Amino acid sequence: MASPTIHTYIFFHHRHALELSLITHHTLLLLCCIHDCFNCVIHLSHQLSIFSFCESIPTMKTIVASLLLSSTAAFTPAARSLAGVPQGTVSSSTTLRMIPIKEPSNNSFYPFPSETESTSNIVLNALSPKSNEEVTDGSASVRQLLGVKGASGTTDIWKIRLQLTKPVTWIPLVWGVMCGAAASGNYHWIWNPFDPNDRNVMLGLEDALKGFVGMILAGPFLTGYTQTINDWYDREIDAINEPYRPIPSGAISEGQVIFQIWFLLLGGLGIAYGLDVWAGHDFPTVLALSIFGSWVSYIYSAPPLKLKQNGWAGNYALGCSYISLPWWCGQAIFGELDRPVYFILPILYSIAGLGIAIVNDFKSIEGDRELGLQSLPVAFGIDGAKWICAGSVTLTQLGVAAYLYSIGESTYAAILGGLLLPQIYFQATLLLPDPVANDVKYQASSQPFFVFGILATALCLGHHDFSA
Repeated sequence: MASPTIHTYIFFHHRHALELSLITHHTLLLLCCIHDCFNCVIHLSHQLSIFSFCESIPTMKTIVASLLLSSTAAFTPAARSLAGVPQGTVSSSTTLRMIPIKEPSNNSFYPFPSETESTSNIVLNALSPKSNEEVTDGSASVRQLLGVKGASGTTDIWKIRLQLTKPVTWIPLVWGVMCGAAASGNYHWIWNPFDPNDRNVMLGLEDALKGFVGMILAGPFLTGYTQTINDWYDREIDAINEPYRPIPSGAISEGQVIFQIWFLLLGGLGIAYGLDVWAGHDFPTVLALSIFGSWVSYIYSAPPLKLKQNGWAGNYALGCSYISLPWWCGQAIFGELDRPVYFILPILYSIAGLGIAIVNDFKSIEGDRELGLQSLPVAFGIDGAKWICAGSVTLTQLGVAAYLYSIGESTYAAILGGLLLPQIYFQATLLLPDPVANDVKYQASSQPFFVFGILATALCLGHHDFSA
């Protein structure tokens, strides 16, 4: 990201430090649950005798300093537009009124222009947004924290900050780190009852902590950064498609959003470097991957490139960010990226990720068309895009299964084929008949089989003897 000038906030208020502690507390609670899932999956792989482990114990390095440095900064002291004020009574530049730009801004944060420096002729300065149609099944508060539709409204700034990071989107990245650890073949369980050679408690604890920190990097920090910067640059299209989102609704000020972007980005890069030091890397592989991923996130959302305006480039960038990059990060933490197959298979899965990303574009076709964005549903129509989606998801997995079969891993190839069958069924019954009405239902039904297929492939690579 073109060496931007970093604006540092010097003075912090007590209430902002409290907000940070609350966000950190809830984030760690969620990540602890994900960490338990991580250990369960790896434990199951040991029961199947999938991993082969090295005997050497890596040198313990500490990344506590990196974590502390990224955690001690308080959130921006910029004035809240909604702190304790009911929505609709706010009179600031962050409410939602479409008016032509007349005045220049004297409060910008390069490379993130303030709202009055918007690259279009529209500024988000308007009045009360549409209703979010809050759900009545009791899940509205949880939806608000996860950043999904049907959420309840809130003026609690730390909840709004967490909502901007869309925690529900952390899960694929955390899963990718797990897959990378599995593909390395070098993740050690704390005490494996099925393998007497894998009962080094200290080594197991170290690997568990490494995996946990890798999840924090991939989830709250870098995915949080990606989602926040995407919402910042999408504030105008969100004013059409989702006007109840925190930025277009005026629930959070522009200064607070921009500080959150910098905090998550710099904190994530600090953690990435700490992981490289801990793993003893001569070249900072995790940091390099994190910088590259952050740059992709920026050009995906921000002008002049704004990859999301192009359906092919934008959706592939999204698939790569959610599948390949976290896989490579997890594998680099525990092993080496020293074979072409470690790059080829994640890239193939990213093509399938392109198809999954298309599903998310169906619901936004109205706003995309109005603003001239060439998403694939806009470019090819709903009927054309749904076939591109189904084809990319199905054909790439068939290709991966064929490769696994070609290297003698017929069992894993059969598992992958078995996981593909229900995906084809849900395509035929949900996606192809009506992708707009069934987008959420299709994703919820089909994606679990897809992500377990990725894990099966990673476990196969971790188990396979490439020297034979």
